[in-house]
Amino acid sequence: MKIDKRDWMFIAVVVVVLGIFVAISGKEKTTLVPNNAMHKVSYDAAYKNAPGPDASLYKRTFFKADKKAAEVYCEPCHKEKGVPYPPNHPAKNRCLFCHKFKR
Repeated sequence: MKIDKRDWMFIAVVVVVLGIFVAISGKEKTTLVPNNAMHKVSYDAAYKNAPGPDASLYKRTFFKADKKAAEVYCEPCHKEKGVPYPPNHPAKNRCLFCHKFKR
């Protein structure tokens, strides 16, 4: 089987597309919610209904944390502790829309 000019052009296009995907992907810049004593109440609320280690692989794989239950604790605590939001920060009631829990 001979590889002709059209085949090399197709291979070149595939390499360029993959190169672009690799170039635009990078380290995730989203700030993680710290997993410490201060944020424990948020983690507890989010993972209240999490499947246990003996649950099926399907349940453990497709479990989603309850973000809305955890977001209730963000703004009051940040106001109380005086932790300022950065400039141009979006709506304060949707913290976990951008911030993520550590696994």
